[in-house]
Amino acid sequence: MARKDSKRDPYAGVASEDEAPAEVIPCWLCGRPMGKMIVWHHPVPKSRGGRDTVPMHPICQQTLIANFTNSELQRYGMDVAGLLANPAVRKFVDWVANKDPDFTATIARKTRGG
Repeated sequence: MARKDSKRDPYAGVASEDEAPAEVIPCWLCGRPMGKMIVWHHPVPKSRGGRDTVPMHPICQQTLIANFTNSELQRYGMDVAGLLANPAVRKFVDWVANKDPDFTATIARKTRGG
């Protein structure tokens, strides 16, 4: 019986130049193409009954977590336009728009006064 990955053909399974590139997946929040790292984010937090997931950059997910509580995210649900109406999120998306898909930085946590 033949092996799936033959030792004789070192290029077996490697995409050739003639093949179409993999589908470009956009980030749910910023719309930039995804890089090597994809976070599958729950727009409605799992703790609030959310089941759907969307692809996001880690830095985009960190921004949402820093700016919204789980209750707020539950209210927005899948409404990206509502999230982008927040001035802090809009400022972030405008800033990150021209960055590399694998760009990362530390996001300051929002302090919640009370």
